[in-house]
This record gives sequence, structure tokens and C-alpha cells, in this order.
Amino acid sequence: MGLLERLRKEWFIAGIALVIAAARLEPAVGVKGGPLKPEITVTYIAVSAIFFNSGLSLKTEELTSALMHVKLHLFVQIFTLVFFPTAIWLFLQLLSITPINEWLLKGLQTVGCMPPPVSSAVILTKAVGGNEGIVITPLLLLLFLGSSSSVPFTSIFSQLFMTVVVPLIIGQIVRRYIKDWLERKKPPFGTISSCVLLMIIYTTFCDTFANPNIDLDKFSLIVIVFIIFSVQMSFMFLTFLFSTRDDSGFTPADTVAIVFCSTHKSLTLGIPMLKIVFAGYEHLSLISVPLLIYHPAQILLGSLLVPTIKSWMVSRQKALKLTRQPKVPVKV
Repeated sequence: MGLLERLRKEWFIAGIALVIAAARLEPAVGVKGGPLKPEITVTYIAVSAIFFNSGLSLKTEELTSALMHVKLHLFVQIFTLVFFPTAIWLFLQLLSITPINEWLLKGLQTVGCMPPPVSSAVILTKAVGGNEGIVITPLLLLLFLGSSSSVPFTSIFSQLFMTVVVPLIIGQIVRRYIKDWLERKKPPFGTISSCVLLMIIYTTFCDTFANPNIDLDKFSLIVIVFIIFSVQMSFMFLTFLFSTRDDSGFTPADTVAIVFCSTHKSLTLGIPMLKIVFAGYEHLSLISVPLLIYHPAQILLGSLLVPTIKSWMVSRQKALKLTRQPKVPVKV
């Protein structure tokens, strides 16, 4: 695959790097009170636009049929929203005595609290041929990082309701009336949400670079990148072991969904969520960094593992099919 083709495919990751660089060059444009007025355009309009867009694109009929896989969904939700954040919290107790930047460590905890995405995990699951498997996240953020938030609990949830839940519901209602048109035209929902998300990331880093008191050392950044890759690989291996036990009751296709959906985290929900929970917090961008690293890392690791997991799934399905075939009695 050529460089241009790779850039076209992974344009969002390249876009993250570009908007951070743009924020570094001219932070005054996107700071609070600046020309972009992010306190209005981002906090309310951009976040609402993302979830209205999600409501329009969410196929309720597919969700209904997917919910029939109760055991699979239960496993994914418990692993993602209970085991993952708890394990990260325990790990951070050890890392807290190291010289790693404390705000990056808090960012790692926010990664653990995020739900799985309705994008990359599903895409990778479909690429293999498996089954595809959202608001506990703010509760988890407040549980593990509550003292860091400068916004009252009631204010957080009222804003979450108005900018996340309401637009999502409106999007679903509108979808019911224009469903045929949407199916026919197939608007680029993912591209629209990604462009809005880049604007949110840009304004977040404008606040950072406009603040001379915030500094990020390279040692901490390198260590965080290593930790993120290690955590992803370890958790993917762990979910694979759990879901392939003889008494698990999961099919090979279920295992594929579990491996990807249990270990992937939502950037689309995560960044707007952090923007709300840590509104006005000067270290917000540092807290966001691990999630911004986790996103391309999960795509990279997932893409590398797709051929291997697909090969395993096909061979496993063939083996199971052979063992279930009735034996033909041999005539003497």
C-alpha cells in the first residue's frame, strides 16, 4: 500500500497530528474566549452534532437483534466497564510512585473508564467475520477521578443529558422519517463525526499551548505509549483465553467480537465526555493524551491481528463442524 493510499485510509490519525500542530502554532484561535468561541461552539454545538449524527446512523433494528446475544454482551460490558477500569486503577497505584507525569496517569484511568466504540471494534469484527457485539462512563470517571473534576455532579449530568442523550434521541426520531433516504444515499456519518472531533481536539490543545505552566516531558510520553500498547496486547490475550475455554459457551465468532469489543475504547464519546466532566480544567489536554494515543494504537494492533484471528476462526469453525458431524456406521 502506497503512502498516499495509507494517508487516505488513516486520514483521521494524520488529522489529529495536524490539528495538534496547528494548535501549537496559533493557540489563540481556539482558546476559550477566542475567535472560535469553543465554550459555545464546542461544548454545546460540536458535541451535540456528534451525537445527533450518531442517532441518525444508529440502526436500531440491528441493535435489537444484536441484544439477543445476552451472554456475549454481558461479558463485554463487565470486562470493559468493571474489570478494565479496576485493573488500570490497581496498576496506577504502583505507577504513582514513579516520576511519570501524574496527569498522564489520570488520563490512563480515563481510558479505562471509556466504553467500547461503535466504530473500530465493529469494523475489525466485521473484517474477520465475527459477531458485533452506552451512561456508566461519567460515573466511573467521577468514582476514580472525582476529586479532579471542578464541575458539580448535577451540572455534569444535566449537560451530558442535553448534549449527548437528547441529540441521540432526536437523531433516532429523525432517522425513522428519513430512513429510506439514508439507506439510499448513505451519508458519510463517520467522516462527519471525525471532522467535528478534530475541532474538539484542536480547541483542547489550544488551551494547553496557551498555558505556559503546562509542560509534558518526553520520558513520561514514551512510557505511556509503551504502557498503552502493553495493556492492549495483554487484555486482548486475556479475553481470548477466557472466551476460548471449553466451558465458556462462546463460538469462535463470539470470541472475535469479545477480543475486539472488550479492549477497544471510544474516542468519539471519550473526548466530548472529558470536555464536559473536566470543563475549565487546565490539565484537560494532558488527561486526553492517553486516549488520543490509545485510538491509533487499537487500530494498528487490530489491523495487524485481523489475518491471524481470521485464520484461527476459520480453522476452529471447521474443526467444530467436523466434531459435530454424525459418525457413519461401518458395515461389516
